[in-house]
Amino acid sequence: MKKFFAVSLAAVMTGALLAGCGSSGSSEIPVIGISQYAQHESLDNCREGFLQGLAESGLVEGEDFVVEYQNAGADDNLNVQIAQSFSAKNVALMCAIATPAATACYAAAEDKDIPVIFTAVTDPVEAKLDSGNITGTSDKLPIAAQLELIRMLQPEAKTIGIIYTSSEPNSVSAIKEYEALAGEYGFTIESVGVTQQSEVVQAADTLIAKNVDCFSNLTDNNVVDVLLSVLEKTNEAGIPVYGSEIEQVKKGCVASAGIEYVSLGVKTGQMAAKILLGEASAADMPYETITEYETYVNADAMAEFGMTLPDEVAAGAIDVSAEAAQ
Repeated sequence: MKKFFAVSLAAVMTGALLAGCGSSGSSEIPVIGISQYAQHESLDNCREGFLQGLAESGLVEGEDFVVEYQNAGADDNLNVQIAQSFSAKNVALMCAIATPAATACYAAAEDKDIPVIFTAVTDPVEAKLDSGNITGTSDKLPIAAQLELIRMLQPEAKTIGIIYTSSEPNSVSAIKEYEALAGEYGFTIESVGVTQQSEVVQAADTLIAKNVDCFSNLTDNNVVDVLLSVLEKTNEAGIPVYGSEIEQVKKGCVASAGIEYVSLGVKTGQMAAKILLGEASAADMPYETITEYETYVNADAMAEFGMTLPDEVAAGAIDVSAEAAQ
């Protein structure tokens, strides 16, 4: 693949900004097209962090770049249209938030060699986003830590229920890892696959009927979008739900071993800045997996289930219940 973008931008940064490079209404300032697959807090945090990462790298919005932001609202057809519109406008760079957005942007950008940078992609290899003019950050779940956390909070639990979207590579990959590791912690996994968001609540009913001891959430967009409806069902049934990141715990999940998505976005923005400054190309920059995680708990939600926090968990846990109430 030609690396015209990195070369051109390197020349730009030594003098004036390149005229006509992905202008989308501006003949002077490069345009970053941000495609966000769905509207929920963790993906919003990725976008916030991405812009913060660009700023921390010394790039000023409105001077060094402009942003065209589009949200697909978890609509797959609109998701593809957004990516194609960015390609038609010859944006300087596409930032894709979540796996469906990344796959759509990569498909739309490939023929024009527009660089794509992604964030909130759990398994770039499974999604076939690990080669070409594309890079970014992975939010791979700390599944072993999550299983250990569940075992510590529910010593007698045997079965974990998980809802996942069967067409999302990140969710399929996470389910495989859950199934591979569950036995080491004395669990079995009951999973229900869905094809669209309207099936999620019914899937929750299915797992409740199977008498699972708890639910464990993924970073599955269809499930996260209707998490409050799922929690209404599980709370009524007396079944705790474990989240996959801080925002899910704020909403009422009892706990999570998860990463923090603003920080994930910041790293992505810093990588994008290297591309814009001509310091690196997306094709030559390997994607990065964020391995640091925190333990988040919602003391109010735990109290509803009569759950207590062991001292060894409490020592390092972040209680978000008070923050959620503000």
